[in-house]
Amino acid sequence: MGEEREGPREQAVSAVAAEPARPDLVGKKAAAAGTGEGAAASRVTATTARPRCAWAQQDPLLARYHDEEWGRPIHDDDELFGRLMLEVFQAGLSWRTVLYKREALRRAFAGFDVRRVAAFTQADVARLLADPAIIRNRAKIEATIANARACLEIRARYGSFRAFLDSLPPDVQAVTAELRKWFRFVGPTMVDSFLQATGRIPPRHEPGCWLAGTGPAARS
Repeated sequence: MGEEREGPREQAVSAVAAEPARPDLVGKKAAAAGTGEGAAASRVTATTARPRCAWAQQDPLLARYHDEEWGRPIHDDDELFGRLMLEVFQAGLSWRTVLYKREALRRAFAGFDVRRVAAFTQADVARLLADPAIIRNRAKIEATIANARACLEIRARYGSFRAFLDSLPPDVQAVTAELRKWFRFVGPTMVDSFLQATGRIPPRHEPGCWLAGTGPAARS
């Protein structure tokens, strides 16, 4: 129902490799202050004894996300929806920016509660566009609201968003084709990243990473 617009991502993971410290997905440290993620990141050191994928070595919050979240199975419907919408907001940016803005995005979108987001109005769109703590892109904001409404339709038909995803083969092209029937702003690179991040296909850890060779079941 819509075309993805995103920057290149190595191995369909977030393209964070040589990103400078700018407001990109884990972006500016200044942007992190007030999001809740910045303080957490300060407690993590990216240069520990554990070898990681190169993209996770660029920032302490990336290291934490890589070690504790990436590839772990998610079962909650709203969380699955929220993770997919974070991929929508990542399009054209780096994963660093999204991580540092993630808590602000969650607050702005009612914790990605599907029912609440589906009820957003044009007044909410205006509110979101005026919020400097989030990624203020009208197309992405409106897509998220439309996608929440589509998710309610999916729940009505399949029982839950998770059940819908479970009904699909673990194949990026097949999942992309089905998601495009319902959602705006999705494409194969975005879907590949979403499936890896939520443990629906094995995350592609680089050789030498301490998590290389581990599957979702082993780390759930």
